[in-house]
Amino acid sequence: GAAGATGFGSMADTGLLESLLRLLEKVDGGTDSQDVAADLGVDHQVIVGAVKSLQALGEVISTEQKSSKHWELTGEGREIAEQGSHEARVFNAIPDEGLPQNELMKMPSGKVGFSKAMSNKWIRLDKAHEGGPRVFKTVETIEDTVRDKLQLVQKGQSAKLEDKEKNELKKRKLLSEVTVKSYWITKGSSFSTTITKQETELTPEMIASGSWKEKNFKPYNFEAMGVAPDCGHLHPLMKVRTQFRQIFLEMGFTEMPTNNFIESSFWNFDSLFQPQQHPARDQHDTFFISDPALAHEFPQDYMERVKKVHSEGGYGSQGYKYDWKIEEAQKNLLRTHTTAVSARMLYKLAQQEKFTPVKYFSIDRVFRNETLDATHLAEFHQIEGVVADYGLTLGNLMGVLHQFFTKLGITKLRFKPAYNPYTEPSMEVFSYHEGLKKWVEVGNSGVFRPEMLLPMGLPEGVSVIAWGLSLERPTMIKYGINNIRELVGHKVNLQMVYDSPICRLDS
Repeated sequence: GAAGATGFGSMADTGLLESLLRLLEKVDGGTDSQDVAADLGVDHQVIVGAVKSLQALGEVISTEQKSSKHWELTGEGREIAEQGSHEARVFNAIPDEGLPQNELMKMPSGKVGFSKAMSNKWIRLDKAHEGGPRVFKTVETIEDTVRDKLQLVQKGQSAKLEDKEKNELKKRKLLSEVTVKSYWITKGSSFSTTITKQETELTPEMIASGSWKEKNFKPYNFEAMGVAPDCGHLHPLMKVRTQFRQIFLEMGFTEMPTNNFIESSFWNFDSLFQPQQHPARDQHDTFFISDPALAHEFPQDYMERVKKVHSEGGYGSQGYKYDWKIEEAQKNLLRTHTTAVSARMLYKLAQQEKFTPVKYFSIDRVFRNETLDATHLAEFHQIEGVVADYGLTLGNLMGVLHQFFTKLGITKLRFKPAYNPYTEPSMEVFSYHEGLKKWVEVGNSGVFRPEMLLPMGLPEGVSVIAWGLSLERPTMIKYGINNIRELVGHKVNLQMVYDSPICRLDS
């Protein structure tokens, strides 16, 4: 691309450039940008900008960057140059009969001035004085050399001072050494006092008319860096996942380890009191693993209790009354829900010597053998929350759900009785959707059954409440509609988008 703009876009800027060039025309050899700034009565940085603009025009001027140092008074240094040093002001404030030390210290220059005046032996301190420590003069007159030196610098005569004197004033923060970068400007091979703007683009009109032959084109800068491409954006799913995770952490939940996509049927189904003839165990609903096809390591005593509650009943339940087979429980599969992880964590909790209440959550992928369409994928994310404690009821579950969904920005909730194999009672959670103007399902919940909890070894009085929802649904509503709106230039019928299969929450 072209090397960029010339740096002058107004008549005032052009006038400054031409003034600089006319000044350069009058001098022999060249001139310093600082002298140009002084002659034109403008700030030096303005001249530096003008020099760079002229450099962009080609060979109009030649420049060489210079660096020079000089001494400048600080704010405190300028004050002392006008009013005198702190020590001189302290000396002059002391009358012939002396001054109490505490009054002297209240003066603006008191502390610094007292110390310096004592070092110069201009004053003395009588600690044994009747009215308390008192300060007296020891000399009749003084010479304020600090002020004199600063005034020399102010007049541009810092060369008259020795380096040691300058450094002492610098230590007192009265002087500072300033480095100024300037340009030595000379006439270039294409020098002119008139500014001609260079063209930065070859247009079809120039080619058609042939006017490009008379145009002065700006040289191309092949070293210029290109515009960096956008990259590294978080996936919308990951953004929403982070928000959900933050909500759980704010509510005091602990994240469960969910790094096992492959699970045995025992933990995925049997431990959750889901019968072996349940339709979910069919090949059409679950991905089974062929290698390795079977799992072999299980807690044997726990497995026996699970077998018994399935086939014979127990804990106040009559069970399912079927011949429970270990061969079915051993089958490996891609987990169909993260509740298998919850079952493992609750079993681990039951093995503790003393039960302690817990709050767990997980957000991770699960797999179902679905027919792929606009609303179904073979893989999606499940969000799950679990609370275990003594005496938890359905009221506790509804209260936690209200708190959870309020943090999501969902306040209008309704609950509807439902059936799950491993929870009783169970509830579907509905929220009023302002876009659809109707109630839509946003999650499922319930209280884990005794047939699931008691075989694990959890105490009888312990209840476990749980709920779950899919990560993809709120993500689609939050990000999907915005993206569609951008794609079609804000002309989309939002009601049509809400009702489309990809966005419908109840489909």
